[in-house]
Amino acid sequence: MFYVKIILIIFYTIIFSILALISGLIDKTYYTYKLLTKGYSAGILFISGVKVKTSGLKNIQGEGPFIFVSNHISQFDIIALQFTIPLKTGFVFKKELAKIPLFGWQLLTGPHIVIDRSNAENALKSIHKARHKMKAKGVSMILFPEGTRSRDGELQQFKRGAFHLASQVSYPIIPVTINDSDKLLPKGSLKINKGTINVNFSEPVLTTKIETRNDELELMGKVRDIISANYYGKL
Repeated sequence: MFYVKIILIIFYTIIFSILALISGLIDKTYYTYKLLTKGYSAGILFISGVKVKTSGLKNIQGEGPFIFVSNHISQFDIIALQFTIPLKTGFVFKKELAKIPLFGWQLLTGPHIVIDRSNAENALKSIHKARHKMKAKGVSMILFPEGTRSRDGELQQFKRGAFHLASQVSYPIIPVTINDSDKLLPKGSLKINKGTINVNFSEPVLTTKIETRNDELELMGKVRDIISANYYGKL
């Protein structure tokens, strides 16, 4: 059954990557890309035997844009968020993913932002690109301020990038807490376990008065406290 799931996921990913690549090249509003993303996420969750339980969806009011700031404990996190957030969303991904045929190419044509973590200047340019897509295209951004998935389930220290972006666009941050996805697909493993991912959307945090680096750091601490209060993994 394990190999059947993997084969189905690979096949499904190839088909949707082709469709998303075409969509990203043709529809620059990203509306059809959003629909494809929803379909892809729903299919992957179904094949994997994974359900998503949400709370706090009422806190997503209107069309945004918002900055969704979430903890990161599994590869399923992005799938779960794309499935549950009812808006056009993009996320920041490392440049190495862009090299993957079809899948990486469609990421480049979609509403996402590629980042080079080894180059601070290029990383800053990525923030400016994210700002442009949010303002020009109405795209909400999903950001994982820990920078990478947690290996042991512990909530890691946050990096400042997401909060610097918030200071640039002044759009509200919605703190997101993901629980249990690490039990379904642990880091370093390909084995997919059936189960339920719990996703909590907290009330928006306003960012209109973020002007200095200290303001950004204070905002970062506030958002991390909200996420940690709803997280029942390791703190």
